[in-house]
Amino acid sequence: MKPLNIVLAVAGGALVGAAVGLLFAPDKGSNTRNKIADYLKSKGVKLSKKNLDQLAEELEEQIEINE
Repeated sequence: MKPLNIVLAVAGGALVGAAVGLLFAPDKGSNTRNKIADYLKSKGVKLSKKNLDQLAEELEEQIEINE
């Protein structure tokens, strides 16, 4: 199998996986962020909305790097 075909197969799989994840997400993004913030508060971590958004962006970048 050619390397280009492998790359296209991986990229296609990642795209399909992301689409399925969005379609079957159990809750809206804002609700999920609120749940994460509530969980962090219960553990003693306080984040402002700006900091929570920054944390979400950093996590997204790390996920993209690891894929």
